[in-house]
Amino acid sequence: MNDYIKTMRQMIGHETLLTIGCGAIIEDDIGRILLQKRTDNNIWGIPGGILEIGETFEETVKREVFEETNLILNNVSLFGLYSGKNGFAEYSNGDKVFSVQIIFYSNDYQGTLQINDESSELHFVSRNEIPLNLNPHQAPFIMDWHNGMPTPVIK
Repeated sequence: MNDYIKTMRQMIGHETLLTIGCGAIIEDDIGRILLQKRTDNNIWGIPGGILEIGETFEETVKREVFEETNLILNNVSLFGLYSGKNGFAEYSNGDKVFSVQIIFYSNDYQGTLQINDESSELHFVSRNEIPLNLNPHQAPFIMDWHNGMPTPVIK
């Protein structure tokens, strides 16, 4: 958790906090998507995280992808902007958030996949291998990728 979120939580307790998330749809050279199985909830999603004060969206997605996968994204393009009911979440500690998601796309990266303490697994999967236990907050953009929706998407 970054310092901004800690500071805001001290002020508002568990009330709903507005956040901006940046994630990446990363495809390998044969068109499979990179999915991450999280250690905190045992569900699948894409790598990404919360914008920190002073960061650009691109800086955020590149930092988060590197922290969570060990991959360096060279080039990214906008995949889609997501908001609405899927942006609400309540965590087990009672914290509530509403997150606007800025999702990028990349197939230009370098490095070797490596899990960290946030991930139990990292795998590239084809469109017909998408697991059923997707993060419900990320399922809309993963399914947009799955269905070949043209980008950018605004929902």
